[in-house]
Amino acid sequence: MTDDERIVSPEPEDQNEDSIEKSLRPQTLAQYIGQAPIKHELSVYIQAAKQREESLDHVLLYGPPGLGKTTLAMVIANEMGVQIRTTSGPAIEKPGDLVALLNELQPGDILFIDEIHRLPKIVEEMLYSAMEDFFIDIVVGQGPTAHPVHFPLPPFTLIGATTRAGLLSSPLRDRFGIVEHMAYYETADLQEIVTRSADIFNTTIATEGAHEVALRSRGTPRIANRLLKRIRDFAEVSPDHSTIDLAIVDHALKLLRVDSAGLDSTDIKLLETMIDYYNGGPVGLNTLAANVGEETETVAAMYEPYLLQRGYLKRTARGRVVTAAGYAHLGRELPPTANS
Repeated sequence: MTDDERIVSPEPEDQNEDSIEKSLRPQTLAQYIGQAPIKHELSVYIQAAKQREESLDHVLLYGPPGLGKTTLAMVIANEMGVQIRTTSGPAIEKPGDLVALLNELQPGDILFIDEIHRLPKIVEEMLYSAMEDFFIDIVVGQGPTAHPVHFPLPPFTLIGATTRAGLLSSPLRDRFGIVEHMAYYETADLQEIVTRSADIFNTTIATEGAHEVALRSRGTPRIANRLLKRIRDFAEVSPDHSTIDLAIVDHALKLLRVDSAGLDSTDIKLLETMIDYYNGGPVGLNTLAANVGEETETVAAMYEPYLLQRGYLKRTARGRVVTAAGYAHLGRELPPTANS
């Protein structure tokens, strides 16, 4: 099973899912659920910028996928009362692409760059003067006729989003005045998100059902909404469930192979492989990836973070190790020689 096929993948599955996500997105900070410390800080910065009639300082949002970085960027634009232009790092292949984007901005507008850590180096370096002094220098012509042109820009806000903040260069990172870490969501916040999404879907969900969906959503709103969509399908074809209650949630997620902690068959296979073949570890990442049939980067970026968060896995200098909590979750007895 590839990552795109996993129902608990935090990445968007397809364009159809992305359009559904847009329908669920809040429009204001008041509607945005969770991330309370970030919301409080941003409300202060936005209010101050509006009072000074200035553009908001540049913002960097980083954290795991599916936590609402794009949504928050759009909320910031709404709160500032400006337009937002969205793109991604891989889509800006050359300096001319960046110039075209910046040329469309009006004073105070926002340029949102997702996956900003994947910007080509030559484009990133052009951003330095754009962010700091609101100008770029471009070379026009070729050969002997080539000459630099100073291109002034209106004051604007760059919002960058990344799941790999460590890959950002120091010069780029230092030019963001506002840096916010998006954390995994608490169960109560996810439950509120599930209830709100169900209302938008014109679906009734019981409190216990919403709570159970939240518990199995891996701390990620995108996964919570994806699970809700799939569960709604089961409820709609069941003559006995006009409301999504705990029973239909349990039934649907059992068929979808999502267990009580939000682990799917791939997560369980990873833990069981370590236990059955390596006595629970330590196991090198490359060896582990080869055993479960996944790329090393996929295991490190998509599977490990949640297992680490739950305390089922830990990293050591010698490799990955299944913890006592991991053994207990699988109903396995911890061997005397295992690392816990």
